[in-house]
Amino acid sequence: MLTLGIDIGSASSKAVIMGDGKELVATAVVQAGTGTSGPKRVTAEIFERSGVLPEQISATIATGYGRYGVDMADGQISEITCHAKGVHFLFPAARTILDIGGQDAKAISINENGRVLSFFMNEKCAAGTGRFLEVMARILEIPLSEMGDWDRKSEHPAVVSSTCTVFAESEVISQLSNGARREDVIRGVHNSVISRAMALLYRTHMEPAFVFTGGVAQNSGVVDSLRRELRQEVLVSPQAQLTGAIGAALLAQEKADQKGV
Repeated sequence: MLTLGIDIGSASSKAVIMGDGKELVATAVVQAGTGTSGPKRVTAEIFERSGVLPEQISATIATGYGRYGVDMADGQISEITCHAKGVHFLFPAARTILDIGGQDAKAISINENGRVLSFFMNEKCAAGTGRFLEVMARILEIPLSEMGDWDRKSEHPAVVSSTCTVFAESEVISQLSNGARREDVIRGVHNSVISRAMALLYRTHMEPAFVFTGGVAQNSGVVDSLRRELRQEVLVSPQAQLTGAIGAALLAQEKADQKGV
């Protein structure tokens, strides 16, 4: 049985086809989110990559900000539930999840069955999110994908204390003008992201194992900063950005099973 999970976020669209709720058949990511062509493009791409026909899909669940705009979905489920489901599939020992996406951050506590116990979100400000890192990368004139590599060169991390993206931008420009090394400023930026994330995590049960998901989890510098702050191991899947879509595909499997498809 094949099921499809589609996660439409603020900055990207993700899709996953799973077989029998056990294996990843195909994945796709398009760097365009809700309100753009992203949803249609990622759907077309997942079918093209997999060779699967739409009529072969037993059930489709959509999640994320743009979930109600996915016409082919058989249902819509919140990204909190889908992330919990996806993380439990990837890391059964997980109990605390930090998810940082394009424009929000979430801290989620789950039980041994992957059910949500509590969650806390920061969605009113782009500081501490992927958007914040994009702005900083532009100022630093470094590709976003290389920030983790630069972070590892830092010996004297700068302090980026502003909690607002606009003020932090001015702060970083000032530090660079005063001769701060780019790698040290980047480490400071990453530490700033995690400082904001910790305010959410402290409200959870803070129980290991800790898992980091979302697009920002692909930045090794931010992951290392989280590990230093927690003083514990942090699990990151190669499918970190696809976690919500994986959870949606798993929930689609449950829906299909209930219908006896």
